[in-house]
Amino acid sequence: MTFTRRRLVTAGAGLALALAAAPATAAGAAAHRPRGPRRMRTVHLAGDSTAAQKYADAAPETGWGMVLPFFLHKGAEVANHAVNGRSTKSFLDEGRLDPILAAIRPGDLLLVQFGHNDQKTEDPTRYTDPWGSYQDNLRLFVEGARERGALPVLATSVERRRFAADGTALRTHGEYPAAMREVAREEGVALLDVQEQSLALWQKLGPETTKSYFNWTPTEQDNTHFNPPGAIAVARLVAASLLHTRVLAPGDTRRLDQEIPTEWITWPEPEESRA
Repeated sequence: MTFTRRRLVTAGAGLALALAAAPATAAGAAAHRPRGPRRMRTVHLAGDSTAAQKYADAAPETGWGMVLPFFLHKGAEVANHAVNGRSTKSFLDEGRLDPILAAIRPGDLLLVQFGHNDQKTEDPTRYTDPWGSYQDNLRLFVEGARERGALPVLATSVERRRFAADGTALRTHGEYPAAMREVAREEGVALLDVQEQSLALWQKLGPETTKSYFNWTPTEQDNTHFNPPGAIAVARLVAASLLHTRVLAPGDTRRLDQEIPTEWITWPEPEESRA
């Protein structure tokens, strides 16, 4: 399956619309770039199933974190620590931030996207109060990165595919994006407003076309997780936002206006020890 030129143009138009709808909110992020000789940084990604690495048993489901390296300079590395089903609470409670902080180096990025599972009020192992424990948890990611000379970046949750009867794309994440925006403002952290950007893209594409971006299969109609074209579109939004907010310089990104063949995406065999 190839990401066609028609889809590329459509997604590109949506990207321009999305970035216009969500201007840079972290002035001064460029000041955090390391000085002196250039080295390629690692982007450490903490998040949930929308970003996570998928394996052969889940194909064609694709996390946008699997695609992000295609939009970064070839010397850069993405360390994808996102895990299916995790919220800020469960990620921290399971000790998953610890290995990130052990590996992170000065000048690296810690990109944090949570919210889908923090909403789960029926599950006390994952639920967080958006204006309480959710914000407290986000600050732990921010503080951990900064203590090690790394740059924290917060990303609001990518939107699900949900439309009103009149074709209006709907927000589904309640107060969590607003709560994250407040943390970003208070802490002076770079913010990627992926919720607003993806919402604008889904609105541009419409209810029918977006089906080909989500994990719709003959046996499943999944309006949360992506197939390859959807993961490519969201990863493109993320990379462009890292550039737009000046977290990354133009030389750190590539292919933002180019076709990414879906054949580039691979799903490794499951790891026996995978959590």
